[in-house]
Amino acid sequence: MHEVIADLAKHWPLYTAIPFIAAVIGYVTKRVAIEMMFRPLEFKGIPGTPIGWQGVVPRHGGRMAAIATDLLTSNLLDLGEIVSRVDPDKLITEIEQPLLRAIDDTARDILREHYPRLWGAMPEIGRDMVVKQLQSNAPRLVRNLTDDLRTNVHEVIDIKHMSVNKLTENRALLVRLIRETSRPEMRFIARTGIYFGFVLGILQATVWALTKEPLVLPIFGGCIGLFTDWLAIKLIFVPREPIRLPRGRVLQGKFQRRRAEVAQQYGELIARDVLTVPNLVHEIVSGPRSDRTRAMVHTMVAEAVDEQARLAKPLIGASATGSTLNELKHSATTRAVAELEETIRPARGYLTEAMDVANMVEQRMLDLTPIQFEQLLRPAFRQDEWKLITVGGVIGFVVGELQVLLMLH
Repeated sequence: MHEVIADLAKHWPLYTAIPFIAAVIGYVTKRVAIEMMFRPLEFKGIPGTPIGWQGVVPRHGGRMAAIATDLLTSNLLDLGEIVSRVDPDKLITEIEQPLLRAIDDTARDILREHYPRLWGAMPEIGRDMVVKQLQSNAPRLVRNLTDDLRTNVHEVIDIKHMSVNKLTENRALLVRLIRETSRPEMRFIARTGIYFGFVLGILQATVWALTKEPLVLPIFGGCIGLFTDWLAIKLIFVPREPIRLPRGRVLQGKFQRRRAEVAQQYGELIARDVLTVPNLVHEIVSGPRSDRTRAMVHTMVAEAVDEQARLAKPLIGASATGSTLNELKHSATTRAVAELEETIRPARGYLTEAMDVANMVEQRMLDLTPIQFEQLLRPAFRQDEWKLITVGGVIGFVVGELQVLLMLH
């Protein structure tokens, strides 16, 4: 014992440094593990071999996007309710001018194409009257189309397809979605490395003083990395339900405790980057179910064309053949669908406010069970959790070995 005390007195700066070095080990291994979850977005290493690394989240982006989307579509969103919040009259007001311009341009181009002689011979005032008549029907057509969308929204929009595509095509978006909602948890993991590492470092210094065994420091360093990584990840999620402790304290997984904050952040991210008005309109126009959109628009266009054809029958006479009118309807439908995204652009602000996706997601997240809520973040860890913990252990072992060299010299 006297030898141990003498050694401590002689080398006290080194013994004092061990807990602090252990704290640094704990912190560094956590920071490395966190960054390995999200970076790099693309594989860095030797192609075709396992030598290299890609962030856990971007590498498993498709699976994680599917999990997030399943939760979103089954528990957090009601597409029918979202669309029902849109007031057709307000929508018409918002898009009135671009809609009238689109009808004007489309009508003149298509009538010039399909009835060149008649259109060319018609005086300008006559052309204007035809266009204005078509424009006067626009509000009714928009209302009909909106009502049809409300009734058949799931036949027009494949929300799961759209969400998965957006999250897998843009790995940075998926990383941001997970990283932004889990930032406090990431800081928590790094901080626990400091605390746990320091405590274990004291034990590490004690064992070294008693044994002088060179393997003690690297083994302890590895254990610090392994244990603190594992424990920090566990403490994020468990216990799921709050456990009441003496003096009014509550023990609960950090992510579970932040439910209200996470719900607000998640809702805002989904509304801002995934279920945006441009994305929804693009899905309607170009998604896998866009043929249903085209059929709906064609029905509206056909009704308008048939009505105008009946009124203009004395004027166009034999020109109003069935084949010509069908070609005209097809051209008008194609043009209307192609210009839908641009026509709806001025209404983005109103539609975003009316649909209020962020608030719906937030409120429904608050109603999730603890296990359902955990699925927002848990998949980001589960797949390669053992690798992250192993890396922590390896780094801890290496730093411990460096400590041995320092103590022996």
